[in-house]
Amino acid sequence: VDAFGCNCSTGPEEMLPLIKKLKPYARIPLLAKPNAGLPKLVDGKTVFDMNAEEFAGYAVQFADSGINIFGGCCGTTPDYIKLSSQIVGNKKPQKPSVNGISALSSARSCIILDRKCPLSIIGERINPTGKKTLQAELKSGKLDEVRRFASEQASHNAVILDVNLGMPGIDEGQMMVNTVKLLSSSNELPLCIDSSNPDVIEKALRLYPGRALINSISMEKNKIEKLLPVASHYGSMFILLPLNDEIPKTAEGRIKIVERLLSKAREFGFDKNDIVIDGLVMTVSSDQQAATETLKLINWAANDFGVNTVVGLSNVSFGLPERKWVNSSFLAMAVSNGLSMAIANPGEEVLMNVKLASDVLKANDTGSKQYIEHFANQKKENDVNQKKYMDELPPEQKAFECVVNGDKNNIVSYIEKALSNKISPDVIVNGYLIKAINKVGELYQSRKYFLPQLIASAETMKTAFSYIEPFISTTSSHKQKQKIILATVKGDIHDIGKNIVALMLKNYGYDVIDLGKDVPSENIIDTAIKQNAAIIGLSALMTTTMTEMKNVIDIANEKKCSAKIIIGGAVITQSYADEIKAHGYAKNGVEAVELVKKLL
Repeated sequence: VDAFGCNCSTGPEEMLPLIKKLKPYARIPLLAKPNAGLPKLVDGKTVFDMNAEEFAGYAVQFADSGINIFGGCCGTTPDYIKLSSQIVGNKKPQKPSVNGISALSSARSCIILDRKCPLSIIGERINPTGKKTLQAELKSGKLDEVRRFASEQASHNAVILDVNLGMPGIDEGQMMVNTVKLLSSSNELPLCIDSSNPDVIEKALRLYPGRALINSISMEKNKIEKLLPVASHYGSMFILLPLNDEIPKTAEGRIKIVERLLSKAREFGFDKNDIVIDGLVMTVSSDQQAATETLKLINWAANDFGVNTVVGLSNVSFGLPERKWVNSSFLAMAVSNGLSMAIANPGEEVLMNVKLASDVLKANDTGSKQYIEHFANQKKENDVNQKKYMDELPPEQKAFECVVNGDKNNIVSYIEKALSNKISPDVIVNGYLIKAINKVGELYQSRKYFLPQLIASAETMKTAFSYIEPFISTTSSHKQKQKIILATVKGDIHDIGKNIVALMLKNYGYDVIDLGKDVPSENIIDTAIKQNAAIIGLSALMTTTMTEMKNVIDIANEKKCSAKIIIGGAVITQSYADEIKAHGYAKNGVEAVELVKKLL
């Protein structure tokens, strides 16, 4: 992006601290467009009581906080902007205080790659090499194994997930796109995009909602010419692989390539904080000096050059028996030389125990906290093998887990098996599916789940209901659905939040009639009366359209509509609901479900 910042949502006083938090990390211009204070409803009209002088009084504070672009949103007029401009005068924006930062992010988490922190493990398992089940799934377009590997590696304390889908017989680019979409919504860890094809890497970065790590860029002409511009364009970090058309055997030869490649990368705006140097691990069974040269390079990169370093562990032991001992010993030696990251299988117990012990001995695990926590909980962890646990569950319980984990690909097969085992449809729905979506709601309310997971679980529930509904007995409560009308009010064209509410309510067995967006008030009430609806749900995103909600309530009273009216949306509050005499307010889909239950 060309600029980043905040608009609407708050007044200048509340927005200022957000800009101050952003500035230390900003390498691009920052933008602020606050409202003229927070909106209030006076005599049925939305008003903002912050005048131009008070609003413009914040302009200098914004300029001093590091803002580059300043404007006004709701409630402001040209006079507000003119006065702000006059007060700021010729004040110059602050230059970015950071050139580069060693950090990766997903949509919901960020990790700082500090060489004084514990060793970061990049999970290597999402790779089809030697994995027949994964290969078969990728060929059929399925991603169940990918999801499982991601979940397992996260539970085993990987902090980044390497994604490599290179294999014959598939469209690697499309499969990478599908995988990045899946993992961006179902997984919190940042991704390392791993492919020998620069076009595949670019497709992944184009849609990845965060800062990814590219694995890797070398001096090979195809890589450096294509990937450096791509990495720069999407703001990625990258693993610098110190080889050209040949692999230098010595550390000295690799260092020369590092210096040349970094010099080239600087032309695209990169600095040392944006790269991770690969130690380039070769197998010791064919060259006994291979490990020594890698350790020399790591030591130079970490301690002399001052950058993060990474190794792919498994190659060092290729061709040897009992490889885990070689891998683990080499890891300990690499950590002692300054290694900061390793691409490995986090499920390998010996290796991970060595990693934890090495962090303690290098004083990178403050107070030995991670080491103590791991071994204090080890028995509990060893007792729970997720795959074995799932395998042993009855199919109806597997359906429960599918809803919780947002796995819509497998839920129908589990419901089929449960039905064939003479489990009644009503028991499946009430005893498992509804309980599962309730658990999802609890996880969302406690902020252990976020919107992507909520949507994935809701979609899974929708898939389950579509299949099982014809089997439900006519006496079941789920056949006696109460009707709910949903609509975004007249003049407002936003409906993402409303659509999520509709999906959630359908999952609880309600008959939802979604009238869409920009719906005239008369249409809403007439439909509710005709359909004998129990609830009307109204959505509005903008302060300029929220007043239409009161019109709907007034028309409902005039026409003696018996439906209870609930409201929600970005600008809506409980106090506004009280003021216009709505029956309730919900700030998200989970709260909407609870409110409907309460009202009915």
